[in-house]
Amino acid sequence: MRPHTPTGLPVLALLLALCTASPAWARGTIDRVQIEGLHDDPALEHNVRLALGVNNEIGEVQGESRLEFLLLNAEREARQALEPFGYYSPTITVESPRDANDRIVVIVRVDKGEPVRVRESNVGILGPGGEDQYLERDIAAFRPRVGEQFNHGTYEASRDGISRRLAERGYFDADFMDREVRITRADFAADIDLVWDSGFRYDMGPTTFHQDFFRPGLLDKLVTWEEGSYFHQGKLDRLRQSLVKLDYFSAIDIQPLPDQASDDLRVPIDVNLVLAKRTVYTAGVSYGSESGMGVRFGMERRYVNDRGHKLVTDVDYAQNRKNLLVQYRIPAFAWLDGWYTGAASAYDEQTDYIDFRNVRLLASRSGELTDRWTAVASIIALRERWSYDMDAATGQRLYSYATLLYPELTGTYIGVDNRLFPRHGLSLNLALRTGAEALGSDTNFAQGWANATWFQGVGEADRLILRAEGGATWTSDLLAMPPSLRFFAGGDRSIRGYAWREVGPRTPPPDNFALGGRYVVTGSAEYEHYFNAGPWGMAGFVDAGDAFDNPSEFDLHVGIGVGARWRSPIGGVRIDVAHGLDDPDSSFQIYLSLGANL
Repeated sequence: MRPHTPTGLPVLALLLALCTASPAWARGTIDRVQIEGLHDDPALEHNVRLALGVNNEIGEVQGESRLEFLLLNAEREARQALEPFGYYSPTITVESPRDANDRIVVIVRVDKGEPVRVRESNVGILGPGGEDQYLERDIAAFRPRVGEQFNHGTYEASRDGISRRLAERGYFDADFMDREVRITRADFAADIDLVWDSGFRYDMGPTTFHQDFFRPGLLDKLVTWEEGSYFHQGKLDRLRQSLVKLDYFSAIDIQPLPDQASDDLRVPIDVNLVLAKRTVYTAGVSYGSESGMGVRFGMERRYVNDRGHKLVTDVDYAQNRKNLLVQYRIPAFAWLDGWYTGAASAYDEQTDYIDFRNVRLLASRSGELTDRWTAVASIIALRERWSYDMDAATGQRLYSYATLLYPELTGTYIGVDNRLFPRHGLSLNLALRTGAEALGSDTNFAQGWANATWFQGVGEADRLILRAEGGATWTSDLLAMPPSLRFFAGGDRSIRGYAWREVGPRTPPPDNFALGGRYVVTGSAEYEHYFNAGPWGMAGFVDAGDAFDNPSEFDLHVGIGVGARWRSPIGGVRIDVAHGLDDPDSSFQIYLSLGANL
């Protein structure tokens, strides 16, 4: 883009004028650079300051010729820095007062003058792309429009956005027919001529996976388009996301090859894959006020065989809480991205709040319904033992047992702008399960549960976070429901200020075991403030709710607290200190949690 410039003075006359008009600069030290006249436009002032070469000489002693060069250049540099914002006729003066110690203050005074505005705009696409509804929308949204101030950044962003859209939608031969902006300084006018020839739209050609481990055809099921359909970059992005979620590969490179397109304009797709490390081991130590000291060991086989099966083993062994999980997953790509999963787990917990152990077998099918919705359908067999009472005669615990076989359907919705640190959007988790005596369960029951979290950004970096939870159980025999299927409240993801499972129905003292409730209702409001929009911040919150058996027994428990926040590169880190308001003498609870809390 080359703006027209008016005819200037002859070079010789300009040199004579400079020789007669320029002051005699003496040797001195530049102390600072001061820009005046642009305080109402910080972006413009910043651009001018960056353009001034004299900034690089602050604090340095300058000879006469060097100082003269810097000051003469300052006016030209400031003028050029204004042009991208549409100011082509500014008035700029440069002064250089000095003190008795020859310390110089460079003052650049700027009067922006009248901005250049768009007088005529001819922006369009010829060829098949001109009838593409998405490209038509981009053309209609092109900025700057007639009458608007001409800004180079806005113009280039709109122009480059349309060029990218043409490539994304398969117009690989698209090129400019006209690309010119004419600036007429005398009229403060800009005339835009910007026309593309889209050429023909290409189609999706054959997809080739370059890898040497998995059996042929396994990854082909992830290709969601039909060969011969219109090319669109979004289809390749969806394939990339599917491959990343598999966790098979350390590098994924997907490239369309338009230069190798067939005569009928079908573009081959090359997918180059580098296999990731096969086995991942994890280990750690833990401590919980209820569970005690513990160790954890995990092993994941990312791919067991060339059919893409996975194996996950996790052992968590603490003084009062133990858990073993073995999970085997088989790819299920033919219908929806997902897995067939078989899992077995064993759990044992004997704390001040509860005493139970169970064995669970699970078979499930997961699938991504959309880019925001994920669903899992499962069949679960559960055998559980628990105790709340002691035999007064023998001092031995009295145990209850339950055997349940039931289907379960869960759904997850994540509609947020950033999964690591959401500032806008909603996340939702749903669960529905039901069992019947006729189908192998000890009791008839149905249960539903939902949890929603809403994020709303405030200002540059603050957040308001609202959360709500609700659950209900319908059963003919509540006492036959094992603790793992009852509702509890309290803890960092429920009501802060109370220990995990502290809120809800309990056995009489001295055991005071948590029984769990038929219903649960909790809610939370939290405000986070980040200092100077940086990674560190603080939060204040109030949580409330209860777990209960009958609506008439609902007893609102409220907890309040404050917390520290760190927006780390891998997600949020939260440390909260909270106190329950039911008992003024109760102790403060401290919570440490990681992740986006979706």
